[in-house]
Amino acid sequence: MGYMKKIGIICKSGRHEAREILEELLPWLRQKGYKTFVDADMAAILNIGGFSRADIASSSDVILVLGGDGTMLGVSRLVAEKGIPILGINLGGLGFITEINRDEIFEAVDRMLTEGCASEERLMLTARIHREGKKIAEYTVLNDVVINKGALARIIDLETFINGSYVTTYKADGLIISTPTGSTAYSLSAGGPIIYPTLDSIVLTPICSHTLTNRPIVLPGDFTIAITLKTQSEDVYLTLDGQVGFSLKMNDIIEINKSEHKTRILIPCERDYFKILRTKLKWGER
Repeated sequence: MGYMKKIGIICKSGRHEAREILEELLPWLRQKGYKTFVDADMAAILNIGGFSRADIASSSDVILVLGGDGTMLGVSRLVAEKGIPILGINLGGLGFITEINRDEIFEAVDRMLTEGCASEERLMLTARIHREGKKIAEYTVLNDVVINKGALARIIDLETFINGSYVTTYKADGLIISTPTGSTAYSLSAGGPIIYPTLDSIVLTPICSHTLTNRPIVLPGDFTIAITLKTQSEDVYLTLDGQVGFSLKMNDIIEINKSEHKTRILIPCERDYFKILRTKLKWGER
């Protein structure tokens, strides 16, 4: 991994911990011969020259993300087509995607940049929204695409086709289409399975289905899912990675398939995925 000389640094805005870390980390990285590109917001706080996120994406060999899983999702969408590896440093509790904690930053960063720990390629999804025969929007996500009704709307009807074959019309509060990375996020709380992050698969999880036998279904990664909203409602939304929202109308078609891009996540050398599951999901505690 000796080629990783240019390091982009993107922080969750307004986190004072990020500032404290960077006051130590930046001189340490420079002393080791790395060139750093710090995002403009954080650079202003540190009184140094900063870069836009787009510039960081085009100048860096690797990006350090200081924040939580949400910040990481935003960065994954930013750099997906460039294939730049991302290293997540968690400022909150332990994250599923940001796997390095504060107290192990220097050791982990040093090992990853010099010893070449593994990186994982994570499947991403592309969602296209068609309205009256025209594509009106397209998004790429690392976690999930969610069709959700607002609090006041009644149950919605979602006519679902997989690879052109009719599956069912879900009568539910919504539907989650998740990657393996997103399987431990919203899909999990709606009763979906945990999918090992490097698998090539897509999970379809209904939210509070009216039919109790509608269970989550795991599909091959190269399948295409098409969902048509069959309910007249002003209160149905498409949410992408829990961050970007889009209002849906009756007869809109949401087409979802695997993106041609993947997110490359740098994995700590000593990483133990099952330990993360145990810790995050509090398995085995009484």
